[in-house]
Parts: sequence; structure tokens; C-alpha cells
Amino acid sequence: MEIFEQLAERAKANKKRIVLPESLEARTLEAACKAMEMGLADVILLGKKEEIFAKAAEMGLKCIDKATIFDVESDPKAEEYVQLLYGLRKNKGMTEDEARKLVHDSPLYLASLMVKNGDADGEVAGAMNATSNVLRPALQIIKMKKGISVVSGAFLMIIPKAEYGHNGTFIFADCAVTPDPTAEQLAEIAVVSASTARVLGGFEPKVAMLSFSTKGSAKHDCVEKVQTATRLAKEMAPDLCLDGEFQADAAIVPSVGMSKAPGSNIQGDANVLVFPNLDAGNIGYKLAQRLSGGVAVGPILQGMAAPVNDLSRGCNVDDIIKMIIITSNQA
Repeated sequence: MEIFEQLAERAKANKKRIVLPESLEARTLEAACKAMEMGLADVILLGKKEEIFAKAAEMGLKCIDKATIFDVESDPKAEEYVQLLYGLRKNKGMTEDEARKLVHDSPLYLASLMVKNGDADGEVAGAMNATSNVLRPALQIIKMKKGISVVSGAFLMIIPKAEYGHNGTFIFADCAVTPDPTAEQLAEIAVVSASTARVLGGFEPKVAMLSFSTKGSAKHDCVEKVQTATRLAKEMAPDLCLDGEFQADAAIVPSVGMSKAPGSNIQGDANVLVFPNLDAGNIGYKLAQRLSGGVAVGPILQGMAAPVNDLSRGCNVDDIIKMIIITSNQA
């Protein structure tokens, strides 16, 4: 797949430190080993060295000694992370003892602290944790980008029919995180999704704000929300090629776009699709994936001040490697 070959080469050329907090999870450990063998990243694993080495030996993995292993119980730097977390959360009522317990007992908190402290460039987790568990410490510690108030989950979609999108490649968002974004949040999602298209897709974004209406063809509060989001997104990023509201066919089929929205700067040539809510986004990406035989990579978390990415608990080793590549490129 050409796009991932390009992203892998970029990751190899500028290796980043990626922390994998689920260090005894079998798929994660195998992916870590393969990523290091391929030269994709410098991997940081959290846990006791003897336990990680024993698990790797049991699995026949011979390269795990290339990883940096941080044992919170024996490394004196652990106290630095305790004080960092306490400093960040004491105004929310967290005590120093509570901070120490989280650092020592929760690898997800520790991983986010390593990213916040500049000791890791990004984090990949979720093979054995729910999205909410991955996001909670990241939001408390790493926080959002300046000017962004909502986390969103994008999918890099690679569709066999190359006449759509950018040679068959799209960014779909939000398909994973925010159930019913406000118009303001929808505008933010559009702007950060455009950035994801540039960083990961390597193409200039053409953003379509999706609805069941095209340019006022229907009247409803849901349509008005997308219309308002479109206006706000244009104010946030006036140089961005973005328009709406569009039905899906008007967004991606040139003949339909020219017919339904003849004055638009998109006209059926969109490569970033912003869905009005999580129902539409989640259903849309899964239908596109299954009916087209395409590839859906994600969710790629957007809006964080530093890269944190969540895996599906049903992921395979290749999925984790792809997410390591993506996180490295985001960093």
C-alpha cells in the first residue's frame, strides 16, 4: 500500500520515541519487536524487565532488548512523574499520594506523563483498554491543542475506486469519539481533519461538511448546525478549501457536485469528509470499508497537544504497527 510505504519511510528517516504501555499484551509485544526490527521507531515499554523478557522469550521474540524498558518500581525518575502529575491535578483535588498511586499502578497515566515530560514523542494503547481509559489520562495530562476543545477520531480510508477522493484516499471524521458535536466542535473537527490529511495523507485537503441536505435543499435544525459549522470553520481557517452542507454524493461525485452545488469550491472533489455526528461517521466508515473492500486505519485521535492513539481491542499486530507509523508521523 503506497501511502503506508511513504509513511514508513518518513518514520524511519526521523525516528520517534513511542511508548507502548500495554507491554505484556502479546500483540503489542510482537508489534513492538517488528517495529524495532523495521527501524520504524524507538520503542519504550513499561513494566518489570524480567517479566517483559520472559514474555518475549515465551513468544520467541529475540529483539526485545532493543526497547527502552521503564520500571516504575525501580527507576528514580518515577518520583519526577509523581510530582508532575500532582502539579497538574492538585487544583482538581488530587493529593500527592493519589498521584503516586496512579503513577505506580496505571501504565496509561505513566505513558501520558512521559509524553507530557518530553521523554516520549507519542503513545499507542488500547489493545486491552477501552477508549475512555486511554483518553482519560491523556486529556488530564497532555491536554488539547491550543484553540481546540474537542477530541475526535479520524480514519484514513483507502478505497479501491481511485476516482474518488485523493486517488481513493480519504480522511473520515469524527467516527470514534464525540457522539453529538456542537457546531463549534464540528468546525474544529473539520480544521484538525484537514491537518491530518496533510500530515498523514500527504495531500491538500478538500473538506466537505456532510448532511442530508445540499446547500439548503432541506430545512432542519440538524442542517442548520452543519451550516453554522461550515461558516465557523471558514472563519477559523479562511485559506482552507472547505464547503458545505453537502449530501455524500454531492461531496465526492463531480457530476453530482456540479449539478447540486455549481458555485462551490468542492464540486464533488472532496477528500476529507466531516460527518454531522458519531452515528453517521461510525456507520459511514464501516459501510465504506465493507462494501468497497477498502482499508480503514484508525481511529487516529485528533486535537491532542501531542500524539496519543487508541487501538481497537480486536486489533491485530499489523494494525498496531500501522498505528506506530501514524503516531511517529504525527510527532
